[in-house]
Amino acid sequence: MKILIINGPNLNLLGKREPEVYGSTSFEEYFEELKSAFPEVELHYYQSNVEGELINKIHEVGFSYDAILLNAGGYTHTSVAISDAIAGVTTPTLEVHISNIYKREEFRHKSIISKSCVGMISGLGLKGYALGIRYFL
Repeated sequence: MKILIINGPNLNLLGKREPEVYGSTSFEEYFEELKSAFPEVELHYYQSNVEGELINKIHEVGFSYDAILLNAGGYTHTSVAISDAIAGVTTPTLEVHISNIYKREEFRHKSIISKSCVGMISGLGLKGYALGIRYFL
């Protein structure tokens, strides 16, 4: 099984940015834990702060991978284009959020990408990614 984890804007700052919300572990450190926990899965990771690059990556893998775990960051609430990209490919996408978006500012309560995803995990910290992998297994 091939799974790509895509993280959007500002998630390159995990481990440094708002540790009270996002924790003190970088995603690169956590990704190594995921690879150890799921040796039977071919895991790949991609991060970009640029909307078009995220769309290009979804297009690139969206017909050949078994699953995408997507944390679109702030684009979750603003990007019709990312939602359309998810809808336009055959690879199923699961929406993941580290924080509980419903306990945050009201504008974060609306996800534009949810309608194109198979489901959403929100508010369980980095463990949400492992749960997403388990879902696809």
